[in-house]
Amino acid sequence: MDKKDITEYTFESLFDFFKTNIDAVIAVNFETARFHTIRKSGFFNDFIDDDGDYHELIEKLWYHFNNSDERITKDYHVFIPSLFNFTGKMSKRLKIVDQGISHVVQMTIYPIKDTPKCILLLDELDESEYEDEVQTNSKVNTIQNTYLFSMYVDLVKDVTSSISITEISDETVNTQIRYSDWRMMIVNMIWPDDQPVFLERTEPEYLKAHFAPGHTSSFDCLMQNLEGKYIWVKLILSRAETNNDDDFRFVFMVQDIHENTVELMSTLKKYEEMASMDPLTSVLNHGRIETELGNAVEIVKKNKRVVSVMMIDIDFFKKVNDTYGHSVGDMTLKRFASIISQCFSDGRAVVGRWGGEEFVTICYDTDVEKLREIAEALRTRVESENFKAVGKVTCSVGITDITEYDEAEIVFERMDKALYDAKSSGRNCVRILQA
Repeated sequence: MDKKDITEYTFESLFDFFKTNIDAVIAVNFETARFHTIRKSGFFNDFIDDDGDYHELIEKLWYHFNNSDERITKDYHVFIPSLFNFTGKMSKRLKIVDQGISHVVQMTIYPIKDTPKCILLLDELDESEYEDEVQTNSKVNTIQNTYLFSMYVDLVKDVTSSISITEISDETVNTQIRYSDWRMMIVNMIWPDDQPVFLERTEPEYLKAHFAPGHTSSFDCLMQNLEGKYIWVKLILSRAETNNDDDFRFVFMVQDIHENTVELMSTLKKYEEMASMDPLTSVLNHGRIETELGNAVEIVKKNKRVVSVMMIDIDFFKKVNDTYGHSVGDMTLKRFASIISQCFSDGRAVVGRWGGEEFVTICYDTDVEKLREIAEALRTRVESENFKAVGKVTCSVGITDITEYDEAEIVFERMDKALYDAKSSGRNCVRILQA
């Protein structure tokens, strides 16, 4: 054949050429979801079965990650029955990884007219084509790697088309899925708490009422990625700008924003902690510990949980400031707060600075008698501590419980009165005043 002039080639004479050069020929019946392999060679000999389930074949060829043979999460398989019932000729490239070796394959699809059947032709590309594919993919991925998928929606016809799923296909898949079906399939991939918002924002009548031509909107939610892990995504909805006001066509894109969102949340958490912390002592500030006291009262009312609170005050602290100066006073407060925090390091208590040299501790699952023991150990620890530049310091402690009939102001008044009793009793002691 290679000795012939090209004018001598005929359609019939090329059959033998195609017989030996096409790597795999597969017949598919969409109705029964079965396939039969007519011919296979090369790595396809072991990769493709002689007969089998068509959906499993598509998973193997297409529904895996670009750079491995790892299959995507089952939730994304909802697209398989609809995505590959082709009604017209189509050709695209696939990347297949078999036993750790990458193969770039050209797949061509020939539907058989007026039947639910088609013929798949598969050809592995040579190394030069593979290198071009790798280079092209690297360029495309720098642009598209933040998108899980994108699609085109026609609300009037209730169809989606031009679906592109990142890491499955580098090219657009020109096929159609009913939009109403797509919504109910994709909602299962959304985090349960975010599902009501998703269904509201993607509801056809909502889109028609809230989107003028050219309008774009988005919202963030948690959604499963191709590995089945929930990540933060941005769902972007944009109405196409046409001359017909009754033409409701949209572009939907789902963008992976997980890394940036987690980083942002971490930053916000740091600022939240900074806003809640006393800058000198690194325990909760007055506003936050006051809020925590109110929260504790509500928890006792709702859950009947045992909670006790105490206020600790450094005895004669004014004398420390007057004698040694405020810088030494600040150093003393920092060390004093550190000792309190160490005594409540089991995670069942919160410590805050109420103001000046007064500190408040809210202790969960701890009754007043147990808290008395902890307070006595704290008082003894403070008394034995050698504070830098100051030497010996003592403290007084007032304790009370929280009942289901209390309000935060009443609890504070009892705690403050218990502290006053400790001061009146000569200081360096613990006093309890129960409801």
